[in-house]
Amino acid sequence: MNKLKKLVQPYVLWIVIMLVIPMLLIGLNAFLKNSGDSLSVQFTLDNFKRFFSDSIFINVLLHSLNIAILTTLFCLIIGYPCAYVISKLHIKSQMFWVLLITLPTWINMLVKTYAWVGILGDNGIINQFLASIHLNKLHLLHTNFAVILGMVYNFLPFMILQIHTSLTKIDYKLIEASHDLGATNWQTFKKVILPLSIPGIISGITLVFLPALSSFFIPKLLGGGEQVLIGNLIENYFVVTGDWGFGSAISFIMAIVIMISMMFTNKLEKKEN
Repeated sequence: MNKLKKLVQPYVLWIVIMLVIPMLLIGLNAFLKNSGDSLSVQFTLDNFKRFFSDSIFINVLLHSLNIAILTTLFCLIIGYPCAYVISKLHIKSQMFWVLLITLPTWINMLVKTYAWVGILGDNGIINQFLASIHLNKLHLLHTNFAVILGMVYNFLPFMILQIHTSLTKIDYKLIEASHDLGATNWQTFKKVILPLSIPGIISGITLVFLPALSSFFIPKLLGGGEQVLIGNLIENYFVVTGDWGFGSAISFIMAIVIMISMMFTNKLEKKEN
């Protein structure tokens, strides 16, 4: 037991330094304000009142949730068929395709997002191609489409890998038993494969929805100033305006939204298990 405690201590210390202390500092900045005296602070809810009393901030939060939900939905629609097809291949082919899907995650997300700026720009690859065949250029950059596309591209591998892992764990004897009982391929998928892959779907949704909700550099680069998400607001109040109190309040609200989302997905996962 003592050896186990010694092994756990570094991880506990890491969690305290990297998670607990920053969250406490955010909480202090969100609920406390300096009264003018450097040694005197007082409790306040002004930052939260400011957020919930202004429809602009509420709309940004709702817009962020909408973008995150759409990103997750598209990742699921694209990711599940990909994972299903890969899971049906020979083990060596599976390893190749999993490696191919994993490779983009080794590249910095900022670099990959900059690449999309060059592709979707007014003078980008797509519009140059349209111009070469005498078609009108499309305004793709700085739109919801560009933001969602960038997020789907960056987060899709997480969805595919989670679902693929879940699918490969399914006992093939269950599928054979379903066919022996006269079930069609669609019935087998609907009654056996899909229910057993739900844990992977839930894990994939979690790994896509949460970073999509809090992302700030993807909407900043692909959405420009026209597509502001909640992550951009937090960055703006911390980095640009220096209003750490209000920025901390928005971060605190985001943390609550994320925790509620995680509780909901954990509840679904336990229900399925």
